[in-house]
Amino acid sequence: MPRFPPPGLDALTPAQQAVYDATRVGRRGTVPANVLAWLPSPEFAGRAARLGEFVRYETSLPAQWSELAILVVARHWSCQYEWAVHAGEAVRAGVADDVIADIGAGRVPAVDGVARVVHDVARSVVASGGLDDTAFAAGEAALGRQGLVELIGLVGYYSMVAMTLNAFAVPVPDGAPQLP
Repeated sequence: MPRFPPPGLDALTPAQQAVYDATRVGRRGTVPANVLAWLPSPEFAGRAARLGEFVRYETSLPAQWSELAILVVARHWSCQYEWAVHAGEAVRAGVADDVIADIGAGRVPAVDGVARVVHDVARSVVASGGLDDTAFAAGEAALGRQGLVELIGLVGYYSMVAMTLNAFAVPVPDGAPQLP
């Protein structure tokens, strides 16, 4: 039996339907695969979906930096589905193709300034679960305390998403970009 059978919309409980509907009419305009995987626990799904909407669309971080960090997370966890979705989102947010290719290949991309700090903070958090004093100071200097908190939260949220997508073996959409 597949780990990720898409739920039959006619078989959703009222609580699951409420989460599905709230997510669909939110900023995403759709119900992503991770939320579908979480629907067996509608309370968890609803709360996580709301957090996801915040970290994706409502932080102080520009979309370009958020998408850069999400790609670092997807690469770290080798999450094909997350990569497939966010490689395209990164392009739309202004992340250069060579930067995306470098992250996908596990290389440090040729970025500088705040983008370098975002990359390095995201990579450190997923690799070690934290930041050393130098990385923390650089993150705070570049992003402010609020931005640093939001970046670390985004990395944590998308790590949870990657783990969900990997654990449920959610298939990558046909023709989507693949991790090398």
